[in-house]
Amino acid sequence: MAADPAAAAAAAAISAVMDWRSSPDARAAAFAYLESLKNGDVRGLASTSFLLVRKDQAPEIRLHGFKMLQHMVRLRWEELSATERNEFANLTISLISEVVGPHEEWALKSQTAGLVAEVVRREGVALLNTLLPSIVSLSNSGPIEAELVAMILRWLPEDITVHNEDLEGDRRRSLLRGLTEALPHILPLLYSLLEKHFIAALNEHTKQQMDLAKQHAGTVTAVLNAVNAYAEWAPVTDLAKYGLIHGCGSLLSYSDFRLHACEFFKVICQRKRPVDVAVAEYDAAICNIFQVLMNISQQFLTRSGMQPSAIDESEYEFATCICETMVALGSSNMQCILADGAKTFQFLQQMLEYYKHYKAALHFQSLLFWLVVLREPSKAKSVARVSGDNSAAGHSTSTGDSSTEKEKKGVSVFVTDEIYRTILDVSFKKMLKNSASASSGLVELWSEELEGKSDFSNYRTKLLDLIKVIASQRPLIAAASVVQRINVVFGDTNQATKSSQDLDAMEGAQLGLEAVVSAIFDGSVDLGKIDQETKSQIHKIFEGLLQQLLSLKWTEPGLAVIHGHYLDALGPFLRYYPDAVGSVVNKLFELLTSLPITFQDPSNSSRLARLQICSSFIRISRAADKALLPHMKDFNIADTMAYLQGEGRLLRGEHNHLCEAFLVMASSAGVQQQQEVLAWLLEPHSKMWTQMEWQTAFLSDPSGLTNMFADSQFMWSIYHTVTFFEKTLKRSGTKKPTATPQAPTTTSAPGYLHPMSSHLPWIMPPLLRLLRCIHALWAEPFAQSQTGEIKAAKSMTVAEQASLLGETGKLAKSQVAPADGLLDAQREGESKENNIRNWLRGVRDSGYNVLGLAATLGEPLFRCIEGSSVTLALMENVQVMEFRHLRQLIHLVIIPLVKYCPADLWQVWLVNLLQPLFVHCQQALHYSWSSLLHEGRAKVPDSIGNLSGSELKVEVMEEKLLRDLTREVCSVLWVLASPGLNSGLPSLEQLGPSNRMDSSFRDLESLASSSLTGFLMLHIGAALPALRISVEVFSWTDSEAVTKVISFCGALIHLAVATNQAELRQFVAKDLFSSIIQGLSVESNSIMSAELVGLCREIYVYLSDRDPAPKQVLLSLPHIKQEDLLAFDDSLSKTASPKEQKQHMRSLLLLATGNKLRALAAQKATNVITNVTNLEIGVPPHTMDRVPKKMVTLDWPQYHKHDLLKSC
Repeated sequence: MAADPAAAAAAAAISAVMDWRSSPDARAAAFAYLESLKNGDVRGLASTSFLLVRKDQAPEIRLHGFKMLQHMVRLRWEELSATERNEFANLTISLISEVVGPHEEWALKSQTAGLVAEVVRREGVALLNTLLPSIVSLSNSGPIEAELVAMILRWLPEDITVHNEDLEGDRRRSLLRGLTEALPHILPLLYSLLEKHFIAALNEHTKQQMDLAKQHAGTVTAVLNAVNAYAEWAPVTDLAKYGLIHGCGSLLSYSDFRLHACEFFKVICQRKRPVDVAVAEYDAAICNIFQVLMNISQQFLTRSGMQPSAIDESEYEFATCICETMVALGSSNMQCILADGAKTFQFLQQMLEYYKHYKAALHFQSLLFWLVVLREPSKAKSVARVSGDNSAAGHSTSTGDSSTEKEKKGVSVFVTDEIYRTILDVSFKKMLKNSASASSGLVELWSEELEGKSDFSNYRTKLLDLIKVIASQRPLIAAASVVQRINVVFGDTNQATKSSQDLDAMEGAQLGLEAVVSAIFDGSVDLGKIDQETKSQIHKIFEGLLQQLLSLKWTEPGLAVIHGHYLDALGPFLRYYPDAVGSVVNKLFELLTSLPITFQDPSNSSRLARLQICSSFIRISRAADKALLPHMKDFNIADTMAYLQGEGRLLRGEHNHLCEAFLVMASSAGVQQQQEVLAWLLEPHSKMWTQMEWQTAFLSDPSGLTNMFADSQFMWSIYHTVTFFEKTLKRSGTKKPTATPQAPTTTSAPGYLHPMSSHLPWIMPPLLRLLRCIHALWAEPFAQSQTGEIKAAKSMTVAEQASLLGETGKLAKSQVAPADGLLDAQREGESKENNIRNWLRGVRDSGYNVLGLAATLGEPLFRCIEGSSVTLALMENVQVMEFRHLRQLIHLVIIPLVKYCPADLWQVWLVNLLQPLFVHCQQALHYSWSSLLHEGRAKVPDSIGNLSGSELKVEVMEEKLLRDLTREVCSVLWVLASPGLNSGLPSLEQLGPSNRMDSSFRDLESLASSSLTGFLMLHIGAALPALRISVEVFSWTDSEAVTKVISFCGALIHLAVATNQAELRQFVAKDLFSSIIQGLSVESNSIMSAELVGLCREIYVYLSDRDPAPKQVLLSLPHIKQEDLLAFDDSLSKTASPKEQKQHMRSLLLLATGNKLRALAAQKATNVITNVTNLEIGVPPHTMDRVPKKMVTLDWPQYHKHDLLKSC
């Protein structure tokens, strides 16, 4: 070592990096030296690294040496000549003998195996064929040598099993072909090692030779890991042929190996029958796996049924793995055993036992299976029978059907009615989450144990999906089962109160009822194909339930809410039983009036219950469809509402909910009916809203709002008026599908006029004045002259704080913002500060929504008011808006305005809106991101308010606010570049070759009417900050924001290529190109690295002939040479494939930056050996690289930004 200064210096540097006593400067200098070694002369790197892995070095130095060798093979292999690569391969193979000692570090053996495999993968089939005889011979030497051989075999197929975009298709295919040809040698070797060392481990254990037994057991585990790597892609028939299915099946009974063996089966079971394989051989192998798993599964089910206390957690863990494997097997390969009726029925019975099992983890896995197999018959109407009885479904083997016919019919022929009933019964009981009030000794409910698999709402959604699937196939069984469950949970209906546990159970049964009723009466079941007797029985069941619900006399708030929910769950049924609609409406009014209006109740339980009952009107209106129309036309409901309101027994929020129900009813009666209802509902609002007295008193300037805050009743009246406008816009008109932004047309048909169109001219002016005053509360001089209550009210609510921290589940009921309808007046004990805060938040939310929803109507909004009034209201005080409010404004208002503004009004509306918005957002985001990246804390203008806890919470909230606003601003850019708003922008393929004549380029003005991005580029005031954002976002370490801005960058590239706009072309060729490359140095951008490389490719391919900047940017990178760029150009000229050109660009960028583009390196590192960490060799965790993890600065000469950006 003394004779090689480079190796000695490298060893010293590694020691300095690993030594926690090293100073930060010393550690940073050592790290820099090691990086320079990795990026320096490739032959020096190889020579030094081989010296570092010698046995006379310390383990941590040897480990780092192996990593340097792997780095060289992965990233710099092509720099060696063929002779040098052959010499390197021989030296690598010779390392095997140096790490097979009994006391050698396992980590070093693993790294050696990984290095050998890496070299074989790079050199290809020839080296593999050369290596196989020697490793077979080595495996016979002993358990340690056999373990190392197994490790090598495990890492060989890594590039097949792990997707790596850097691996060219030819290389992957070549590797796959070579390994496939070697399977007749590799698989028997693996089976031989498995059998040999398993038997040896048992023998040595019997002799109490524990050290030897552990060595053999370690070899068995290593072989299983290797086998699992081949199970992902090797033909299943070969795995069976060479005994590996049998061998791994035998190990399922041994606790030391069963999880690894189960993993083998889990991998195989996820595969489906290939089209190019002999069906009989494949099915035979899969049938064998079915039998193996069913045998081990039955052992567990029998034991857990007879002696559940004897099953420990490790056995439950193994059972969960087995169940998960059986789910995969049944979901992908049930067709392989359908010919064997007895085996199929036995398998279904076992999966049913898992579904019924006490352990929630086992039940959850089985739920996934039943969802898959029961959905199958619903896809094939010819085999799905909708009937009331299937008790004789064939689990007998003598059905007389051929195997082909059984496979065609699927699993449905084996699922009996009893299985359906059992699944439904378990599903209804499992509907609850585990809590103090909902606990049961008979069944383990959902708990935090399964949080990693899915949250409770997703789990319950799957349960409800399964109930719906069964109800669609067996409606009579589902109807009877759910009503039976309801009768159980209702218990004694004469009880005035129920325990919290009973209420939880009743809520769960209501969800089940809703699922069953919707499946039967909402279209999943073709009622016309059900026989009359079954249909009559179903109707009789639900009629009986409805009469039972109508006879209940519950008046306690919690029970009244549940009662209302049960009634609205029957809404779809009422379509087919319209005679009962009047009784249901009367019952809801009876429930509503039975609950007192109490302002002194701190919990607001009665008022909340009243609001929920009003919401039931809306749900029934939506579900019952036209069945409610007669009651609306006769205005029975309206008369009742007027009577209750006249007596003071109906609050304003409740009245709004009932009016919303009217709108839902009217929506099913056509546009004319909607217009009549809207005119009736909006008339009283119009009289109050358009009065100039209140506008003059309260909206002349922001100080007027102070006077409004003193009048609580009028304040909340304004709130309810605005929210009602929001409801009318949401509920009226025709349904429009949600889609990506399209060309600004919103009419459903020629001549169609939205029912709300005629009301916008009187709604909008006062609303804009109101929003303008609210915005001005944050501006000077009004902000300083406000009372302490108003200043405090402008801070965040507790709910907003919790949302930013992700702690919404921890909120107490008193901390949740009051629901609509509870805000009619100041609540008893509620501070005026909180009331003002809730009012400001509610009016802002609903006001923004009214503007955004009105924008979706298109012409009616943009033609009825002046764009300048909207700009004044929204942008006058945009500079003082808090990030949370600005994000909300962009999301709810600005984006809809941009999407739906007619093209001929872009000049009047969008330029004036977007210019102040982009200017402010660019400056604010630049300042806050600079603070976050350089000082570690985002500086935002938001008033967070009192926050209990550490300063860290404040920092987390500030960063969340910054990221949310950044993403929303980038969403505006995404909308600006959406295809529907840029229909006139030609694709690059349409534009043709990059070296076309100058006369073929268009003026930017010619695209301004058909490309919103092109239109924006014509207006320098709005374009400059937008361009600045588009280049700065790549350094802001927010991958979601980058994802949103990619399409805008793509549109800019298209414009630069299509037009003769020199400034735009120079910006794209220089500033945007260099910023995208810089963005690839941010590791979080790895998820969209392919798209970023694609943008680089487009810029270079289409602009480098017209502008020198792309080549200058690349040549300014630290590790590129002129000949590298020439070779790159030559490679591009030889292929027209965008995919291959992107791969060339990717390789060039990695070469030119010395592999410092972390977004690309993150993908290249997918096949790095990941089973070794620093902690394994005792290195303290804080001896991390001193380079920032989020972003790496590339050391190329900094380009001066183009003149287009200088004035921004």
